[in-house]
Amino acid sequence: MGLGIALTSCGGGSGDARPQTLPSKASSAAPASTSADPDAAEKAAVLAAYSAMSREQMAAYRTASAKDTELERYATAEALGQIRNDLARMQEAGTVVRGELAHEAEVTALDMDAQTPTATLSDCVDLARYETYDSKARKVIPLPTEQPLRYVMTASAQRWDGRWMVTGLDTRGGQTC
Repeated sequence: MGLGIALTSCGGGSGDARPQTLPSKASSAAPASTSADPDAAEKAAVLAAYSAMSREQMAAYRTASAKDTELERYATAEALGQIRNDLARMQEAGTVVRGELAHEAEVTALDMDAQTPTATLSDCVDLARYETYDSKARKVIPLPTEQPLRYVMTASAQRWDGRWMVTGLDTRGGQTC
């Protein structure tokens, strides 16, 4: 099985819903970064969709099955196909995933003016607590020696009917992070 894993954590809301009032002297010392990015709410929504898809993906990898997951809610046919291919390889090999992945995802590009809004994400994936487990032999399969424990992977997303969907995953991890 390849390391076709794409899990992240993310979050955040936007400060765009603040009332239009003048700040007091006490609040003027607060950082203005939450409202400085006019796309902050959309970026947060992209990251939330990616994080949800990643949680569902990890749930599927823990059992080598997409049964009882909501992957289709967060991933389109292309991204879902990649995950299903991984699951098929896992079932054939008798492997599952144990442990956790750490993630640092960010939206690196956002095009809200496109006919279908698009986003690109960069995720620093950390495999330090990730394991592939051979359930037949009942042992952990070590990562390949050339596999960096931290690497950058990318994902793409599109906004469909008002919600963000992960459309593609590039898990090749061309660089370390």
